[in-house]
Amino acid sequence: MTSLVCPFLPSLPSGTGRKTALLSPGRQACSHQSLTAAVSGTAARLVAAGLKPGDVVALSMPNGPEMAILFLAVATVATAAPLNPAYREAELDFYLDDLGAKLLLCPKSGFETAKSVARARGVPVAEVELGSGGACDALIVDLPAAAPEGIVEIAGNRSSDIALLLHTSGTTARPKLVGLTRGNIEASIRNVAGTLHLGQDDVGLSILPLFHIHGLVATLCAPLHAGGAVVCTEGFDAMKFFRWLGDFSPTWYSAVPSMHQAILQRAKRNPEIVAKARLRFVRSSSAALAPATLEGLETTFGCPVVEAYGMTEAAHQITSNRLDHRLPGSVGEMTGARVRVVNAAWNDVPTGTVGAIVIQGDNVHGGYLNAPSANEASFRDGWFDTGDQGFLDDLRRLTITGRTKEIINRGGEKIAPLELDAVLARDERIAEAIAFAIPHRSLGEDVAVAIVPAEGRTLHAEDVRSVLGNVLAPHKVPRTVVFLDVIPKGPTGKIQRLKLAELLGLTGEASALKASGSVDADPAKRSR
Repeated sequence: MTSLVCPFLPSLPSGTGRKTALLSPGRQACSHQSLTAAVSGTAARLVAAGLKPGDVVALSMPNGPEMAILFLAVATVATAAPLNPAYREAELDFYLDDLGAKLLLCPKSGFETAKSVARARGVPVAEVELGSGGACDALIVDLPAAAPEGIVEIAGNRSSDIALLLHTSGTTARPKLVGLTRGNIEASIRNVAGTLHLGQDDVGLSILPLFHIHGLVATLCAPLHAGGAVVCTEGFDAMKFFRWLGDFSPTWYSAVPSMHQAILQRAKRNPEIVAKARLRFVRSSSAALAPATLEGLETTFGCPVVEAYGMTEAAHQITSNRLDHRLPGSVGEMTGARVRVVNAAWNDVPTGTVGAIVIQGDNVHGGYLNAPSANEASFRDGWFDTGDQGFLDDLRRLTITGRTKEIINRGGEKIAPLELDAVLARDERIAEAIAFAIPHRSLGEDVAVAIVPAEGRTLHAEDVRSVLGNVLAPHKVPRTVVFLDVIPKGPTGKIQRLKLAELLGLTGEASALKASGSVDADPAKRSR
């Protein structure tokens, strides 16, 4: 068979194929040449098994080099649909049905629920043997035997073919299905790699889930396409982060703000590793990064922190700060996608005025699948409404003021929770803080905040109100303050602001009648 070339991997000049591509804790590194061969060989076997562009292959795999190789292989010849490996039976049933999957890839050991649900739906299962102590490209996929030479026509995805399917979070409604073409992903890879000046000498520490656009594009595809190396870890673990930092000497990593905050909390326990770190930069995306966290990271690691703005519908990156020019609190300038800030009539608003953020570009999806009403609401004249609010400054740098759905409407007063987050993030007594809406009988909504005190610090509700009251107007100061050991987070590490009231038991009539006091969540809720 003719070999298939993955469009997301580099075409390296002669002699550079031996440079390291994938590393993983406890595994032997593999070169770009070996990675290319593993991806091409797996892609060819998928084609031989009857898969073609447009066919959906679901992947229920743990983070690691196997998941990286399988995603790259599937996205070369078909449509990859990575699933959260923690999904339960009902979730798997919904997603496999909604995706119309033709095949499920999952580890040979374990994952029995995923296999059972797939087989009950008539979806074939291909089991993957994970490498243990061997090279990063050592994996065996139990696919049907390849057809005889010459019978199977090798065909890879064209630029317009959907290479990746991901669902939106579905925090307020049924999750929508986003189809990203090969062209969308290639455009985003170029945008990320160009912004960060990624090259062959860079080693990226990948700690994000590879079932999420941030992890797939920014921490896997972009550095590999630039000819650099990726450390494929099992996922984020604050206890292991500094060990990986010492073992692999990465030049950069990207994470969501809650991960950065956890890293900062543990940095003081690992001074020797921090002192030897060779990080060229740190990147943050997927949620707003508090300026205090940015400053803490730059002080700790002695390198710039680059905040970027992205979303699934844009194949990740939309705007980003530059390595040599950063504005704390801003998500930077346009990096490939075009950005406008508009009013309700989709007319541009003046510089510095808050409005809806709409985007257009080669990396932006063409529309949600099987969701005509959502597309009618989200698109106009080729521009996509991100659902975020913000403003552009005189230099066309973007600042996000909040998600439209997250704005708290307190009796007609509109409050952006990010404003409270930023103030609380500067208090050294607070490790983590997030503002969110709770129901109120007369106001409709009221403001609440969840607080994780810094280690060894004691904090009371009135302390929190005082910190906010010194800076913000009285109507923005919360009457409900929740103290937690851990703030609940979603599978990608992002705090689920829209679900917090429900997760903390602050919805319903009883909660709507609450008007004052602090709440200490019970131990069962703290661990959720």
